[in-house]
Amino acid sequence: MQKIPLIILTGFLGSGKTTLLNNLLKTPQLSDSAVLVNEFGKIALDHHLIETVADSTVVLSNGCICCAMRGELTGALRTLFWQRQDKKIPSFKRVIIETTGLADPAPILHELINHPTILQHYSLAGVITCVDGIFGAEQLEKQPESLKQVVVADRLLITKTDMSSAKQITSLTKRLQRLNSVATIHPIERGRVDPKIFLDVTIHHSQDRDTDMPHLKGTNTYHPIQIDSSLSMHLHRINARKDNQHERIHSFCLTFEQPLPRLGLLTALQVLASMHGEQILRIKGIVHFDDDEKPHVVHGIQNMLFPIETLASWPQGVSGTQLVFIVEELTYDAIVDVLKKFISMGRGDRKAELTNWLLS
Repeated sequence: MQKIPLIILTGFLGSGKTTLLNNLLKTPQLSDSAVLVNEFGKIALDHHLIETVADSTVVLSNGCICCAMRGELTGALRTLFWQRQDKKIPSFKRVIIETTGLADPAPILHELINHPTILQHYSLAGVITCVDGIFGAEQLEKQPESLKQVVVADRLLITKTDMSSAKQITSLTKRLQRLNSVATIHPIERGRVDPKIFLDVTIHHSQDRDTDMPHLKGTNTYHPIQIDSSLSMHLHRINARKDNQHERIHSFCLTFEQPLPRLGLLTALQVLASMHGEQILRIKGIVHFDDDEKPHVVHGIQNMLFPIETLASWPQGVSGTQLVFIVEELTYDAIVDVLKKFISMGRGDRKAELTNWLLS
């Protein structure tokens, strides 16, 4: 059974999430979606409501299902799934989850990937963050939650651009690019966004564009690093000029031309998550393992590594492994040293050495 994609919609207080949702709920493109909101009171449902399925679930006139979360997120997702299975509500292809304005997305994602029932039926498609075009810069400087919401995003929507100056938007865009080099940025006006931009978010590379990691085209520096006699990687420093307000945070990408040992790389990522989880804000990448020609998606936040997903084919213009790290107060060397050690141990005659290390 194909898993149902989950889209997380987050953003700081007043950033425009509710306005965005109100507009999206009126579009036919959401007719095959379910939306989990914090409370119905802030969502304009009255003239759209045609049927109440339960106290916390309604079906809108365009077929979209709207459910208010009462209690744990995992409980709401289980309820939605079984209502769908029992045909109490229309079938849906995706679930959009709205978080509170003060929510740190990391614990929410941790709850999702550590719940076996949820993992059985759902998969994370991506995180969309609304950033206030007027107050976003100030919030990034003063509110830790706002910063975390930006760093974990796959798409960043700059709201209220119709109320902001061009200089404000340009400055905010540059700051967002420095903080999160893997997210695409979309300015929007009056809470209106192309539903395709919203619904096609993905944590992995899109099949219909050159690459989901456009930052490689603008990397500042590039260093070859030898792993062993026949394998090397390249370190690309992304936006080498660190963000003025958040100089602790920086990004870099590691690329590999040759396929990598599956056990060696996954062990290295687990060790990094265990050793430096609080400092690794984001890992995102596409991997070529030496036991499979198909591309695989790697995605992690802090000490959480999401289940590996396999893509049907390589995105256009991408042929080898690309791993992006967004880190806080952590050097390149700390990550590179762990990767070199375990990737090398996973190759050739050293495979037994890695197995013994894992068993010790």
